[in-house]
Amino acid sequence: MSVLAIGLLYGAATLVVMFSGMPIAFALGAVALLFMLFFMPAAALDTVTQNVYEEMASITLLSIPLFILKGAAIGKSRAGQDLYSALHAWMHRVPGGLGIANVFACAIFAAMAGSSPATCSAIGSAGIPEMRRRGYSGGFAAGVIAAGGTLGILLPPSITMILYAVAAEQSLGRLFLAGIGPGLLLVTLFAGYAMVRFRQEYAAAKSAYEDHGKHSAILERHAYTMAEKLGTLPRVLPFVILLTGVMVALYGGFATPSETAGLGAILALALIAMIYGVWRPTDLKPILVSTMRESTMLMMIIGMSLLYSYVMSYLHISQSAAESIVAMQPSKWVLLAAILGLVVVLGFFLPPVSIILMTAPIILPPLKAAGFDLIWFGVVMTIVMEMGLIHPPVGLNIFVIRNIAPDIPLRDVIWGAVPFVLLMMAAILLLCFFPQIATWLPDRVMS
Repeated sequence: MSVLAIGLLYGAATLVVMFSGMPIAFALGAVALLFMLFFMPAAALDTVTQNVYEEMASITLLSIPLFILKGAAIGKSRAGQDLYSALHAWMHRVPGGLGIANVFACAIFAAMAGSSPATCSAIGSAGIPEMRRRGYSGGFAAGVIAAGGTLGILLPPSITMILYAVAAEQSLGRLFLAGIGPGLLLVTLFAGYAMVRFRQEYAAAKSAYEDHGKHSAILERHAYTMAEKLGTLPRVLPFVILLTGVMVALYGGFATPSETAGLGAILALALIAMIYGVWRPTDLKPILVSTMRESTMLMMIIGMSLLYSYVMSYLHISQSAAESIVAMQPSKWVLLAAILGLVVVLGFFLPPVSIILMTAPIILPPLKAAGFDLIWFGVVMTIVMEMGLIHPPVGLNIFVIRNIAPDIPLRDVIWGAVPFVLLMMAAILLLCFFPQIATWLPDRVMS
């Protein structure tokens, strides 16, 4: 059987198994084992465990459970709500300050926790009810939290970027640094939209009040005294200092990513013990259980995805696909657009982890041959996968928001997230025209 026929059969089998409802990790593993049985030597089945172990035996991957522990420790405490409250108190005079505070809170919390669902849950549980109480529409409140939560896979420490660094064999430190500039760009775009949307809703509420006497809470002004503002800082500053310390340790060359993750996890546990009194076994149990569940699920997906990619490589599917793409000699921008389109489609069904590990062997060689910087592409690809977190049918963050605010109709949540998808597309275009947004900082720091 030709490589093309095997490749088409491999892809079709993958789609059939995934649409059967089987969990992603087991679906990928089952397809890989099936093709090993029929198309590879019988002895290959005896080395499945060894192959998975060798593929996962990366010191970089060791940092993933530790970053998850740090995120769980912060996410299970009141740190997210306190962070949001502090930003709201300091930004209440800015037009749309409540929405902007949510964006900034999501960005800072994402950088501390490294998880999109945790960011949505921690900030949204306080931010969405407060925005709605102040007269903001439910769709806008849900959209700004869902979009802000996506920053968890872009701003360091990002588990998605850790996997991309392993798959693309790129420097994790450079990749983390490359995500900061685009992350700040997205924060600026989201905050700008929050300000514009506030003005629109404020104008509509004011017009309704003048015409029909219908009062809205969005028309009210809330003032905070300086004492109230300063009172919000003691519980927030330690976590900001933790974030700064972890970054200094990582980029200053004082610790490896794995050591930094371990240090961050220990300090996060220490902070929640001192600030929130979370130190008893009954308090720590939900944090440890959450870490074990998420780490096990993620590592299973990683292991099976790597086995899936190994089988593709052994059967020359990935090499042939990459060679065929190069042989077509498309222009570099057509190639990039086609690959990003593929990532968007895969985002309808798959999480970022699987997308990276499944597609890396096929898409990275042609991109490298076309002259693209793989660090820059990793950032662009991450933003595209961010879009997958807030657009249907999967849209993980959308369903997290639904759990937080079940009374907001799903249609309103989706339409509230659409403008942020468009802003992400604009950010990708800006990165194409000005790649220095991503590459300047790593070149400056690690030249």
